[in-house]
Amino acid sequence: MDTAASYNDKVVRQFTIMVVVWGIVGMLVGVVIAAQLIWPALNFDLPFLTYSRLRPLHTNAVIFAFGGSALFATSYYVVQRTCHTRLAFGKLAAFTFWGWQTIILLAAITLPLGITQSKEYAELEWPIDLLIAIVWVAYAIVFFGTVAKRRVKHIYVANWFYGAFIITVAVLHIFNNLSVPVTLTKSYMIYTGVVDAMMQWWYGHNAVGFFLTAGFLGMMYYFVPKQAGRPVYSYRLSVVHFWSLIAIYMWAGPHHLHYTSLPDWAQTLGMVFSVVLLAPSWGGMINGIMTLSGAWHKLRSDPILKFMIVALSFYGMSTFEGPMMSIKTVNALSHYTNWTIGHVHSGALGWVAMMTIGSIYCLLPRLYNRDSMYSTKLIDVHFWTSTIGVVLYAVSMWIAGVTEGLMWRAVNADGTLQYSFVESLKAVEPYHYLRLLGGLIFFSGMLIMAYNVWKTVSDKKPEPVAVLDPA
Repeated sequence: MDTAASYNDKVVRQFTIMVVVWGIVGMLVGVVIAAQLIWPALNFDLPFLTYSRLRPLHTNAVIFAFGGSALFATSYYVVQRTCHTRLAFGKLAAFTFWGWQTIILLAAITLPLGITQSKEYAELEWPIDLLIAIVWVAYAIVFFGTVAKRRVKHIYVANWFYGAFIITVAVLHIFNNLSVPVTLTKSYMIYTGVVDAMMQWWYGHNAVGFFLTAGFLGMMYYFVPKQAGRPVYSYRLSVVHFWSLIAIYMWAGPHHLHYTSLPDWAQTLGMVFSVVLLAPSWGGMINGIMTLSGAWHKLRSDPILKFMIVALSFYGMSTFEGPMMSIKTVNALSHYTNWTIGHVHSGALGWVAMMTIGSIYCLLPRLYNRDSMYSTKLIDVHFWTSTIGVVLYAVSMWIAGVTEGLMWRAVNADGTLQYSFVESLKAVEPYHYLRLLGGLIFFSGMLIMAYNVWKTVSDKKPEPVAVLDPA
């Protein structure tokens, strides 16, 4: 067949393999820093192995390397299948792969060296920020160029979510990182004080809202129906869910700044929009889970569907917990505690990672012309390691967080604090061990996945020419 009439899956295969590689790297760093919180000497008195240097490396590797590669891979795959056309600008698509991997490697070098802007989830210095902007514009051109030359009139809902994520992340990244360069490795933000904090959490929360939610909802809306062999439960609900999520999410960031110098009205605005956000979030969860109506029996034999349904369950739980934690009276207890860490990881591991893993298991055999993954049994083992790991992690951090919050606010009759900070650290020490155990179990699942992927890919069957059809 003429390759001009086939899908461009080379770049999809490249990103898909890197999802597994960066997942292992990012989660390994997470396990190391979880261990350092118990045994600080594990930094070996080396500056580049200290917790403060490795923590941003962990978050960047898991969010942007692992999660980002998954979004590139699946969006490139989905947009071709749903638009019935080859990916636009093939060389530019290849540039996005190599550009994104270069960015990740630069992050892995600069962050341990302490070269940082010190803005959470936006630590990278200005030359790397510029490269991110260039790669992201190229990504947008490829994605929207493919949508523009589609052979069908309709734009499938997954592409709406991917498109919104691509546009919004560009705006967030550019405006949050406006700075004045001083040297090649140092710059200063143009924002100061509370304005800088407001910009940071407008960016930070919407990085969660669009990079880690809208993008992965695009993934969900294609791969859950595909794996279940069922149409989306309600297409109308998917459209309502999309527009309400897009309209509301952008305003929720100030709930990260309760009880700070941010004006009280802005804090309250963030809280109100966060609470309202529960409705569209649960619309997406319900739509995903109800897609299995008439196909629930498949869960008995299909561990890939188990990954997806548990991911949707964690999405529902996290998007209930987030609005609840944004309420000022609840936030007074949870703020700065391990409860927040538990919340973040129930979303990042339970929703993002498990939806990614399920989608990759669904995608990979199709990319390499295999009937299925090498071992369905290993997928099932991976499912249970992931589920047990995230539950251990999240529950231990919830208990630790509530314990900390209660101890910090406990006062004697004369108004003095009942507990010292060190006493609160001692009280939550057992939960740090449980967190480490949960992380190790989840990480072991990624190693199982890597073996399964390697055995599947290394099979001697030829890679396919992906023909233009809606498969």
